[in-house]
Amino acid sequence: MKGMKGRVTIGAVGLAGIGTGAAILLTDPNIRDPLDVVVWLAAVVLLHDGVLVPLVLLLGAALRARGALRGGLIVGGCLTAVALPVLLRPGPAPVSLLPLDYLRNWLIALGAVAVVTVLAAGWAALRSRWRQR
Repeated sequence: MKGMKGRVTIGAVGLAGIGTGAAILLTDPNIRDPLDVVVWLAAVVLLHDGVLVPLVLLLGAALRARGALRGGLIVGGCLTAVALPVLLRPGPAPVSLLPLDYLRNWLIALGAVAVVTVLAAGWAALRSRWRQR
């Protein structure tokens, strides 16, 4: 998509997504107070911009991360940000339609990210060696 037509298309898709989310927020019977969702979203933005991004940037700079390592850090940080409310909650895991072991699943997801990161970094190193020959 190039130019103005592409921007209009992307904008329309974004507005459709916002409209769908707002409709679900206002009509879902499991959401008792839409203001709670707004507060949660604001907290997520603050967590992302105030904590996650600075930590990832500092860790990336300290490790001199490039390419796959940087991507792995970003994905791992996002997974952690999503999992933190459940992981830090005192007491038993929240009752849900899908009762899960959240700590175990978070660790499995981080492990999968680590494996993919190592494979991607290895592939990039191989390609670099092949190009040098």
